[in-house]
Amino acid sequence: MSLDLSRLELLSGPEALERLRKSAFLVCGLGGVGSWAAEALCRCGVGTLGLVDFDCIQPSNLNRQLPALHSTLGTPKCQAMARRLLDINPDLTLLPYPLRLTPENLPALLQERPWTGILDAIDERTAKIALLEECARQGLPVVTSLGAANSTRPEDLEVTTLDKTSGSPLAKLVRKALRKRGLPTGLPCVASRELPILCQATPEAEGQRRPMGSLVTVTATAGFLCADALLRPLLKWEERPRRGTTPPHPRAKEPPPAFF
Repeated sequence: MSLDLSRLELLSGPEALERLRKSAFLVCGLGGVGSWAAEALCRCGVGTLGLVDFDCIQPSNLNRQLPALHSTLGTPKCQAMARRLLDINPDLTLLPYPLRLTPENLPALLQERPWTGILDAIDERTAKIALLEECARQGLPVVTSLGAANSTRPEDLEVTTLDKTSGSPLAKLVRKALRKRGLPTGLPCVASRELPILCQATPEAEGQRRPMGSLVTVTATAGFLCADALLRPLLKWEERPRRGTTPPHPRAKEPPPAFF
């Protein structure tokens, strides 16, 4: 049975569904943000979805990551997500990449096919910066997730650009790294205006980074906002007729910028 997109078609029209069917997205990182974004892309009927993550599901993932269940503990995230997404849409062309991204393997991965959009949902800073740098060099459309950790207010998340963020220490670090390399800092991103919670120090496990606090309502919201930023150019909401002529609420936000 194919994925029934009749409810989405009521909003978007058939032409948008055809654009989605022909699209190919690459999701890098399947954690608290990337896993929810990948499912949103899948449920909107994208044709091809690449999934990049080298990690396996751990007990600490249960509080926020979509494929994390007691029955999937120890399973590679790529494998668990692939099984779930194909159960949602059997017609999806799914490309799992169970690898750790490095400056050496990134160019070939990004050139493997003409990606419609790329999501950077990577936690590890070196890989994150390497991915953004390579996307900038190749001129590829990318959305980066910043600042979901140690945050508690999903309503403070926003779709913006890296050069306009405030409050996110990670955004500041990434911005500085890109400037140092002479690369633009106007990349589309999802970031929080909230100042992060100063969490109690936790000893680092051998070979692992110090853990950060996480809340599923924040990480999942960030994932959905990332997916929305990638999908909007294909759905073309600005072309859809609207009911009524009531002016927007005075506190209503401006619509997200058209990135691509």
